[in-house]
Amino acid sequence: MTMTGRSLWLDELDPSPPARPPLGGDRDVDVAIVGGGFTGLWTAYYLKKLDPTLDVLVIEREHVGFGASGRNGGWVVAELAAGLDRYAKQTSLDEAIRQERAVFDTVDEIGGFVAEHGVSCGFAKGGAIRLARNDPQHRRQIEEIDHHRSLGFGEDDFQLLSAEDARTKCNATDVLGGIWFAHCASVDPARLVTGMATVCEDMGTKIVERTAATQIGPGRVVTDLGVVRAGHVVQATEGYTRDLEGERRRLLPLYSRMVATEPLSEAMWDEIGLDTRPTFCDDRYMVIYGQRTEDDRIAFGGRGVPYLYGSTIDPASESRGESHQLVHEALVGLFPALEGVEITHRWGGVMGVPRDWAPFVHHDPAGFSAAGGYIGEGVAPSNLAGRTLAELITKTDSERVTLPWVGGLPRRWEPEPLRWLGVRSSRWVMGRADAVEDGGRESKVAVKLSQWLRGS
Repeated sequence: MTMTGRSLWLDELDPSPPARPPLGGDRDVDVAIVGGGFTGLWTAYYLKKLDPTLDVLVIEREHVGFGASGRNGGWVVAELAAGLDRYAKQTSLDEAIRQERAVFDTVDEIGGFVAEHGVSCGFAKGGAIRLARNDPQHRRQIEEIDHHRSLGFGEDDFQLLSAEDARTKCNATDVLGGIWFAHCASVDPARLVTGMATVCEDMGTKIVERTAATQIGPGRVVTDLGVVRAGHVVQATEGYTRDLEGERRRLLPLYSRMVATEPLSEAMWDEIGLDTRPTFCDDRYMVIYGQRTEDDRIAFGGRGVPYLYGSTIDPASESRGESHQLVHEALVGLFPALEGVEITHRWGGVMGVPRDWAPFVHHDPAGFSAAGGYIGEGVAPSNLAGRTLAELITKTDSERVTLPWVGGLPRRWEPEPLRWLGVRSSRWVMGRADAVEDGGRESKVAVKLSQWLRGS
């Protein structure tokens, strides 16, 4: 029976996490965190590690992991969407490389957390493989590896794969080569985020659910069930930031959609590969992403209809048949043997996109901090963001608090209809570019657009 709407990860939580009570009225705490996803919970975790005496409250509108943290592709990938060159322009090449290494370290940091606290979430550090499936993709990958080598990154970080080696790892169609990236793991994100919530509560953090924050500012959170006064407030609302008063244009909610297959047979896996559970994608501009799950499914996603006018978030649009059909077609295009295999889950959700496409960590000592804008790559960077925020709030000196992404809030997006036109036009360009490059010609317009978005 085909299910729709609810993510594979949330649907398979067993046992179901406890329903936590809502806020019971006005309250005073040391730190109030708005958002019960990865960023909020990592911040709470590291705050309690640094200072167990702190009274920390996490405020969640729905339930822990309701947003992107419970719906994403399960890539614990050590990347920041803006790219190294963007941060090198802001500061220096050495500082950008230092930040890159800090993000690399988060994968093992999360793996250590999972092992230390016994969080069963299917964590497997199998790396990530990006396939080159046409000539322009292949040429860009060769240039990319040359660039990484010039910056001091070695074979233990990135490897350029021959067609044969790439197919051995991931036996997709039309493979000309690939890049293997070491700093990535597969995970069941809903089991990770709910496990994190339990650990935080065991450390003394209080979590309230079904409590909607409507206004956030230094030292104060207004909710539908009371006002929370705090020495410090942390905004960790990602794509749902648009629901806060005055914040509709801060982060653009961009949709992505996913499908999951039924568990596949051993013979099917012998044909497909993915033996060590690397995450996988190819280098098309219209991003796709997949993983082999712990229970031997493929969870696979891509961008369907990415943005709704007015920064709308519409739950009904998260199970649009035509969008999921495009995702399914892309999956079968990679692995034709999956034609006819049952799709058991179809779901969607929003990620937060800043105007400059650069994830950020913001801290105001007067009593307000925020982090986010990961553009779909938040499972690993949210750990670094939460750890950094905790150190900034507790005034703990560390190498993280001066990383290049620590700074101001991103500037706001343009009013409508400009942002709708901009997003839809960019999507059309990228979709057209993929069609051109499948024919063997590089799309110079798409190259320039992607470089501009990444600040390089």
